Amino acid sequence: MTAALQTIALGKHFGALHVTRQVNLSLAAGARHALIGPNGAGKTTLINLITGALSPDEGQVLLGGRDVTALPQARRVKQGLARTYQINQLFSDLSVLENVAISIAERVGAAGNFWRRASANSHVIDEAVELLARLKLDAYALTPVRELPYGRQRLVEIAITLGQKPTVLLLDEPAAGVPSAESHIILDAIAALPEQIAVLIIEHDMDIVFRFAKFITVLASGGIIAQGTPEQIAGDAHVRAVYLGQGGDV
Repeated sequence: MTAALQTIALGKHFGALHVTRQVNLSLAAGARHALIGPNGAGKTTLINLITGALSPDEGQVLLGGRDVTALPQARRVKQGLARTYQINQLFSDLSVLENVAISIAERVGAAGNFWRRASANSHVIDEAVELLARLKLDAYALTPVRELPYGRQRLVEIAITLGQKPTVLLLDEPAAGVPSAESHIILDAIAALPEQIAVLIIEHDMDIVFRFAKFITVLASGGIIAQGTPEQIAGDAHVRAVYLGQGGDV
């Protein structure tokens, strides 16, 4: 079966510093996969290579079996790859509904006339409203994003990515900065993601990882040191040792 996302011998270096080393990663359709590692492991660099924010020095990135290594970020989004960020990328002065509708309008090719012809884009608004209801954000539809608690803002970012109808979704520390009292809404949203989407979550919080993931990849010094089920990773003495005394994420 063709993988939804695959990296083949992916590598990146900055001068003599190798930050990604021969990374082979594969996610099937509907996968629930976690990428973990100590600070400095190269997780952010790997995600930037997958999304096209960085170009690899060697190796390939495949989406649904198609080589997208040379494609820019926007083209990869069109091919079904979406991501969230550690720090959200929202339009804080716009409403929740407007943020999500812009994403949908971009996907369906209506972004150019979205503001001028609202009546002609009622299908975009309808889809946005439906998506907000699914994530229990409908009560905040007309609220400016800046007025939302931070946990709800993170939910809006997930709604925006779902508006792109991805086949692969990368969640980069989705609970980062969210107060513990609100973290459950992020966990519930992740648990309710459509089953057909392959999800790769990058997360430091092991409670979230072990609740979410069916398979875990462990990165250290830019390379994969272990892969397996949560039970296998939890019992791996080498993985536990690697987490001690590390600092400074790449």
